[in-house]
Amino acid sequence: MPSGEVDKPVIDDNHDGTVSIRYEPKEEGIHELAVKYNGEHVQGSPFKFHVDSISSGYVTAYGPGLVHGVTGEPAQFIISTKGAGAGGLQMAVEGPSKADITYHDNKDGTVSVSYLPTAPGEYKISVRFGDKHIKGSPYFAKITGEGRKRNQISVGSCSEVTLPGVISDNDLRSLNASIQAPSGLEEPCFLKRMPTGNIGISFTPREIGEHTVSVKRLGKHIANSPFKVNVCEREVGDAKKVIVTGNALKEGKTHQDNVFSIDTRNAGYGGLSLSIEGPSKAEIQCTDKDDGTLNIAYKPTEPGYYIVNLKFADHHVTGSPFTVKVSGEGTNRQREKIQRQREAVPITEVGSQCKLTFKMPGITSFDLSATVTSPGGVSEDAEIQEIEDGLYAVHFIPKELGVHTVSVKYKQIHIPGSPFQFTVGPLKDTGAHLVKAGGPGLEHGEQGVPAEFNVWTREAGGGTLAISVEGPSKAEIEFKDRKDGSCDVSYVVSEPGDYRIGLKFNDRHIPDSPFKVYISPAMGEAHKLEVAQFPTGCVQADKPAQFMVRKNGAKGELDAKVVAPSNNEDDCFIQLIDQDQYSVRFYPRENGIHAIHVKFNGVHIPGSPYRIKVGKDDVDPAAVHASGKGLGDVKTGEKTDLIIDTCNAGAGTLAVTVDGPAKVAMDCTEVEEGYKVRYTPLLPGHYYMTIKYNQMHIVGSPFKINCTGESLAEAGGQETSSVIVETVAKVSKGGNRTGVILPIFKSDASKIQSKGMGLKKAYMGKQNQFTINAGDAGNNILFVGIYGPKGPCDEVFIKHTGRNQYTVNYLVRERGDYILLVKWGDDHIPGSPFKVEV
Repeated sequence: MPSGEVDKPVIDDNHDGTVSIRYEPKEEGIHELAVKYNGEHVQGSPFKFHVDSISSGYVTAYGPGLVHGVTGEPAQFIISTKGAGAGGLQMAVEGPSKADITYHDNKDGTVSVSYLPTAPGEYKISVRFGDKHIKGSPYFAKITGEGRKRNQISVGSCSEVTLPGVISDNDLRSLNASIQAPSGLEEPCFLKRMPTGNIGISFTPREIGEHTVSVKRLGKHIANSPFKVNVCEREVGDAKKVIVTGNALKEGKTHQDNVFSIDTRNAGYGGLSLSIEGPSKAEIQCTDKDDGTLNIAYKPTEPGYYIVNLKFADHHVTGSPFTVKVSGEGTNRQREKIQRQREAVPITEVGSQCKLTFKMPGITSFDLSATVTSPGGVSEDAEIQEIEDGLYAVHFIPKELGVHTVSVKYKQIHIPGSPFQFTVGPLKDTGAHLVKAGGPGLEHGEQGVPAEFNVWTREAGGGTLAISVEGPSKAEIEFKDRKDGSCDVSYVVSEPGDYRIGLKFNDRHIPDSPFKVYISPAMGEAHKLEVAQFPTGCVQADKPAQFMVRKNGAKGELDAKVVAPSNNEDDCFIQLIDQDQYSVRFYPRENGIHAIHVKFNGVHIPGSPYRIKVGKDDVDPAAVHASGKGLGDVKTGEKTDLIIDTCNAGAGTLAVTVDGPAKVAMDCTEVEEGYKVRYTPLLPGHYYMTIKYNQMHIVGSPFKINCTGESLAEAGGQETSSVIVETVAKVSKGGNRTGVILPIFKSDASKIQSKGMGLKKAYMGKQNQFTINAGDAGNNILFVGIYGPKGPCDEVFIKHTGRNQYTVNYLVRERGDYILLVKWGDDHIPGSPFKVEV
């Protein structure tokens, strides 16, 4: 209460899943209402509201819309002017979005007001009577975006200019281009092969006048660069000239395509981006008609208000954001949510025992391995202990401060969540982007059986972790805190189907959330099946591999498919060998980790999906590092870059995605140590850059980038930009902080022949000689050492005479017995060590 005292309202259970709270205030002024469930504040709590006396003769306002609300749903309140005399009533709502206000005079001295907020945040509601704020005004309402789903698509349209000269595809990889507008704004632009075979530059013109295009190879201008390009008025994208038609931007129906059309023919060049946000994630389809117009169809699955943001050349088209009322039947999706407070873990010191725990039931700890890489680039093996059944801890003692990388592998494949970031000393940054989650329960599950996964919040600091499960049936969620910054979650659902698992930390989704999980029907007979002769190690791309499945008397249909790292699916070939035994053949077409789904009567068999490595086993996201100005604080309108070091990480797929207040022009070019990414942000705010190597986050991804400066585009919903590169293997040129990593030699020391007097007998003060023939022994390095009664010999010369043939000369100054060692790589050659008499 305003006096500081605490009062208890009456809580009535309505026995229909809702609760009513009644309160009769005794004092005037600002009250604060705390609503807690299981000791946790509910969303929006504590609520603040102003209490006035009815007969005060003043204008008063009351109602939920002055306190809280949800985006896309009308927020309502009532103004009472009883006995207040004459005077004009004025209302204003200010906040993150424009809110349409409607009001209705109830003819009894009260006015009902409703406003529709379209973005989450704090809204300021001012009510004035006779030019004076009424008591308690301005009110501040907290509008949350809880339960909103968004979907977006972008359609590119760029101006293209052709470059003179012949450029090979290899050159194209190492070229980068940027365009500078008359105002000085510089953005990366794309080079692409035109149908004519020439190279074209594509960019979005933002201003009229002479633009300068610089094309560089490894930092140096190519011939004729910089080029001049003139942009005239009709080429600059103008959102006001985009014509949008169709009733689907006012109202729509669930479970059907709602179509509207967009005509950009007179609007110049620009990309079109569309996002739809509302109670369900509406499927969007875009068809390009040949006359320069587009048809957009969206298909929502839940009724309610949807917000459509439509931008052209980074500006809203007239009327955007549109508010659409969607009616019809919902899908009856059930939602269950729990919230837990997470305490920040105490700071770890150098030399103290560090541990990282994870749960992986049903495996043998024999196949687990872990390494820890320090900030200085030193990698060491770490020990893994099984604490209790299925719960494992990685132990290590750090020798320096900073961010360590912990890789945990099962059968040589990173477990979900690995590689982990582990900070020794104070945390540099906190927040949802540093939370990791992984485990079978985020990939697949079975009805009626607990599905489990791990959540690691250690790096994100303290905060509230909210876990929601939404799907055909209500989930029972269990939560177990391990008090070391990690926890395990398990949930059980009673119906099969598609579920979405949302993980939010301090009201922000963590990376890759919401997770889509298919819960299969009860296993039934599928539990009888077993897999035999599954390929161990790694298999080759473009070569068939196979394994066996035994039915053990189960009745039903067997089917199998292989899912590649790029998410392409391919059927497996199944053949009956014996009455109860099948061979399953699959044909991987790309390198990386594949998942093989084996289902019986539509249900995963035990252990499915099986993971297998395809191709050279050297792609490691833990070895990829990102650094540079572009990961720190950046300014709008300034081109900035970062280097992604892929040395010793093998060849893989590098995918860089930037989420932020506006789209960014971004490109990626090859440099000596890896790849250089450049981008230009146009709006201030927080950008999150996700860097994945073969579909796995590198350490520290997503990176949070803070951007300041003026707005150079209009704000709309969050926008995503991405670039994908197939990388080539790189080896660091010594002296790099990662240290030199030896190539993997393929050799056989037993195939080496040696001959010569110097292998048995030697003479003082003379050159003693022998030869080595390693022609059939593969590639490696030859090491020769001679040790005598008084220490090493004076000098040893090794001369390579070509084709892995070597001549060795040595000189000794003492009599006695010497030991001569000859090694090929790490292995002695036949006969070594030799005994030599001098």
